[in-house]
Amino acid sequence: MNLLKKLFDVCSGTPATIFAGLFLIPSLYLFLTGQEQSVLIDPGWVTVIVCGYPLMYLAITRLVYQKWVSSALLICIAMVASIYIGEVFAAGEVAFIMAIGAILEEKTVERSKKGIKKLINLAPTQGRRITMKDGVAAEEMVPAEEIKKGDLLRILPGETIPVDGEIITGNTSVDQSIMTGESLPVDKTIGDNVFCGTVNRFGAVDIRATEVGEDSSLQKLIRLVQEAENNQAPMQRIVDKWATWLVPIALGIAVAAYLWTGELVRAVTVLVVFCPCALVLATPTSIIAAIGQATKHGVIIKSGEALENMGKVDSIAFDKTGTLTHGDLEVSDVVSFDPDLSETDILSMTAAAESYSEHPLGKAVTAHAKNCGLEIPESSDFFMIPGKGIRSIVDGKSVFCGNAGFMAENNVSVGDEVHSELEHLRSEGKASILIAANSRVIGVVALSDTLRTAAKEMVAELKEMNTNVVLLTGDHKQTADYFASIVGITEVRSELLPADKVSEIQKMKDEGHIVCMIGDGVNDAPALKTADVGVSMGGMGSDIAIDASDIALMGDDIEKIPYLKRLSNATIWTIKFNITLSMIINAIAIYFSVTGYLTPVTGALVHNVGSVLVVLNAALLYDRNFEKKKNKDAKSDHKISVSASPANNDHAVSNTLPTKCGRFAADDE
Repeated sequence: MNLLKKLFDVCSGTPATIFAGLFLIPSLYLFLTGQEQSVLIDPGWVTVIVCGYPLMYLAITRLVYQKWVSSALLICIAMVASIYIGEVFAAGEVAFIMAIGAILEEKTVERSKKGIKKLINLAPTQGRRITMKDGVAAEEMVPAEEIKKGDLLRILPGETIPVDGEIITGNTSVDQSIMTGESLPVDKTIGDNVFCGTVNRFGAVDIRATEVGEDSSLQKLIRLVQEAENNQAPMQRIVDKWATWLVPIALGIAVAAYLWTGELVRAVTVLVVFCPCALVLATPTSIIAAIGQATKHGVIIKSGEALENMGKVDSIAFDKTGTLTHGDLEVSDVVSFDPDLSETDILSMTAAAESYSEHPLGKAVTAHAKNCGLEIPESSDFFMIPGKGIRSIVDGKSVFCGNAGFMAENNVSVGDEVHSELEHLRSEGKASILIAANSRVIGVVALSDTLRTAAKEMVAELKEMNTNVVLLTGDHKQTADYFASIVGITEVRSELLPADKVSEIQKMKDEGHIVCMIGDGVNDAPALKTADVGVSMGGMGSDIAIDASDIALMGDDIEKIPYLKRLSNATIWTIKFNITLSMIINAIAIYFSVTGYLTPVTGALVHNVGSVLVVLNAALLYDRNFEKKKNKDAKSDHKISVSASPANNDHAVSNTLPTKCGRFAADDE
């Protein structure tokens, strides 16, 4: 059986099919010149054997082992009947056309599975366990699988956390974007939980393992992706869906034609023209043309099933950070509480204090000040307390930058005016850094992610197409709600872990919706797999998200989403039209076969005409324009800043218009 399967794989491959197809040319020449009887062996036999074997293999295995009457059985019957009456070319022609259709369809449904392998590679392989020897604590590196619940582990800066755990000693900031999609490290202290696979960015901490091995968050994430992959049924050919009744109808008409006319040739001709060659080509050719069209516009569609499903989508769920936003932090506001210091002075002082910081917020402030051409004073005695803030000496002053708790620990009072401003910033989802000097707060710097220019227009366009838009994010509710109000999304589901996103998508599917998920991070991979269609941001998105998705936007241009929807809708319409056209041509050919106007060979040529028409109509998709015409008067540089992290983070983020150098209030263009 293995040998038969290997032979099937070889004969159904592209090289073998092309090789076999070449022999049809001399076979057709012999038929047209009437010399088929003058040669010892018709060249068409090569095509019959090479292209016919896979069909015979499928017909028998499906019938015997799967109890499934497939279209391959009908074609095999037509081939045998054609050979029986000496029409080798007709038998080879239908076998070759079906082989081409199978190859085209296979190319449209291939899916990359490298994402799961890459996700598995993220799993930590070892951890630093703390044990007691002779009353003295000692560290030892042990394989991750040997770590047990309750073990004490030490995580140094830069290390990946090997298990889920609870911090019992130390403060730090943890990059947990793999789990939540948050673009900023999250500050952690004693009593806070940390997740397997996340990265300890700054301080050393000791944790107690709470979930290990297969129960850890990362392993659950991997299982979610694997299960979603397994639950995706492959696209089944429409002719195979119809074969249950297609085969008996064809045989019935052929038998009736023979009994009515007494001519076996007419019965064989009916079987030949009944072969669903045009029907087989209707779907894959349309899909390949649409995929080519999308590729020209920077949209990579990995499967025909995804394109078909996209045409049926009625609900689109968006991740936020890196999807609707750029994922890049920018200073959005600078507020001075000291009448003797301008906003520029505050920014310059903060940039100087943060100049040695590795925290993304500190680096963003320093970079912004440099881009604005500000003079940044020298600083010294830099000291960082992970998860809280930094201290530095600037122009002889001891400057503190951090959160309100950090200020209190350093005997810096935070007055009502400051608390009011912080609350205002939090209400907009902004990340804020308090700046203190001489034991009092002198200012605050707020930062933000920037919304993609086309986000708001894109959401409005999808709504015009009667598509429901949902925001699924790991951000806090306050941040998510404020952001959604800017772009016009009314349905918001926030504070979601990867499993929660999967649950929300499954809930929408259970309600009867066809769901598309659009995301960019590792944490989005399970949701991308669970959705009927997964779309990833190919330019900045993680490799795992791209591999887990069905479609990738290579330019990170979310403005392509409405284009993709229109293209998919047009593809569905073209497929339906091609199927209808092929059925009409087949019906006409059957009539002329029964009445004797067609022979097996001319019948094969006639239904080739149907195949050509289907291919030509599908090819029109390649050059059609599916992009919406832009309003030339619309501002192309209108940018909006939005929250990129929880509002209660030390450095939470903004939802206002972006800051321009030299002016730090919200832009109200």
